[in-house]
Amino acid sequence: MNITLQNIGRRFNRDWIFRGVDYTFNSGGAYAILGPNGSGKSTLLQVLNASLSPSTGTIDYTFQNKPVHPTEVFTHLSLAAPYLELIEEFTLTEMVDFHFKFKQYKPGIDKKELIGLLSLAKSENKLIRYFSSGMKQRLKLILAFCADTPILMLDEPTSNLDTQGVDWYLGLVEQFAHNRLTIICSNQEHEYSFCKERLSISDYKG
Repeated sequence: MNITLQNIGRRFNRDWIFRGVDYTFNSGGAYAILGPNGSGKSTLLQVLNASLSPSTGTIDYTFQNKPVHPTEVFTHLSLAAPYLELIEEFTLTEMVDFHFKFKQYKPGIDKKELIGLLSLAKSENKLIRYFSSGMKQRLKLILAFCADTPILMLDEPTSNLDTQGVDWYLGLVEQFAHNRLTIICSNQEHEYSFCKERLSISDYKG
């Protein structure tokens, strides 16, 4: 999946969050979108995944050399973000089953394997509402990593994770991020140290 931005800008009211973004995200590459809190990283990510429209400019998506309409982009991506809510009335197994009604598992992964990777086998029937913030973050990440999609988008992936959780996250990157267009919004280097391409949102302020 390739994403090509031409003179992309986004504003709220009269204030530009960013503008003049000319950039191409190439299939299989690992990209970091960098900037301080409140700088517009998450807004750019939402433009990239077509949940927000740009205020100006054009964005083109291609998959296997064929154009993809913005309304279909969601079928090609997995997302983990602080603003993405889990269904707290579901148990862990119900949440996993629900998620994979809409996505395919990556080859070699099934529900049992996924829950094993989470190390939450004893919480299979526990309601999400009773999970700690760290457990919820692990669940968001594992659902994104284990879905068989060409795009992986992560916003502040280690928020609410302790040192052990950060190491676990980096293990998921090693195991599941290969050959996917991976885009990470972050201001913490341990989250994106493996990303060879880096885009600073500060370079596109009006």
